[in-house]
Amino acid sequence: MKNIKLLPILLFIFFPVCAQNNVPRVYISNGQIKALLYLPDNAKGYYRGTRFDRSGIVASLKYEGHEFFGKWFDKYDPFTHDAIMGPVEEFGEEGYENTPLGGTFLKLGVGLLIKPDAKPYDHFRLYPFKNPGKWKVKTSGDEVVYIQTLKDESYSYIYEKHIRLTAGKPEMVISHRLRNIGKLPLSTNVYDHNFPVIDKQAVGPGYVISFPFKITGSFDGPDKLLYINDKKLTYQRDQTLSDMLYIDDLPGYSDSSKDYDFRYENLKAGAGFRVTGDKPIIKLAYWSSTTTVCAEPYIKVEVQPGEEITWELKYEFYQLKN
Repeated sequence: MKNIKLLPILLFIFFPVCAQNNVPRVYISNGQIKALLYLPDNAKGYYRGTRFDRSGIVASLKYEGHEFFGKWFDKYDPFTHDAIMGPVEEFGEEGYENTPLGGTFLKLGVGLLIKPDAKPYDHFRLYPFKNPGKWKVKTSGDEVVYIQTLKDESYSYIYEKHIRLTAGKPEMVISHRLRNIGKLPLSTNVYDHNFPVIDKQAVGPGYVISFPFKITGSFDGPDKLLYINDKKLTYQRDQTLSDMLYIDDLPGYSDSSKDYDFRYENLKAGAGFRVTGDKPIIKLAYWSSTTTVCAEPYIKVEVQPGEEITWELKYEFYQLKN
């Protein structure tokens, strides 16, 4: 059995590896993969926005000389919505529309936030906290476990995320457990936003994103940028800063979890990875910039008081054959 230590988040800022920028972090490895993960911290965390789940920021992941995750944006500010890296996740907001001004709403993995005005919810916006909950971390040589506990008169939950590097394989598994310990049901969705930066290759003809189903329908996007060919997305030219690419939903998936199966490959780098999930997709958005390509598969999250839900994502990293 592994010797897993339980430490409050703040203790990590005293480790020597955390000296640069005082950002709490930890390294894990299974002998094949080496990964750097940033840890949630309201005072010194790398990401302190209110959009994304604050656990599981993979700042670097290397396998066979290839880099798969890392910084994809130019300007860094810990409070901006996109100061985030790796296979991060965003839960939909709960209770915003029906709460009065000054009332609270929930973002799982973030905390209980305050509604400051009558404007519609905007996930690009920074919202003030009422209750951020408490984070703890368990760590071993090849695994990090994040636990957020939030207790309030409205929403209360225990959210646990494991990031584990599989022994003897170039594989990372992200497993989740969400337990509702409050009086209100938890009813939302969550999507995975991978932000790959395979060997820092620019987004263009080198990238291929593959699906297990045939993509149906069409969309209007930047001229001659993205090409949909049956089960694949390919780029006909380099994406530029002026290209605005976002597809709200790529149809073609079924209600089977077997369709949660995507491949990100970069032909120029000669590397890629496969992502599989154990829940059916309810929506599949797609977005890319000049530095990263992101399929965004949504799944449903429904947890009644006293109940819990689990789900898992698996990442398999590989080199492309010549």
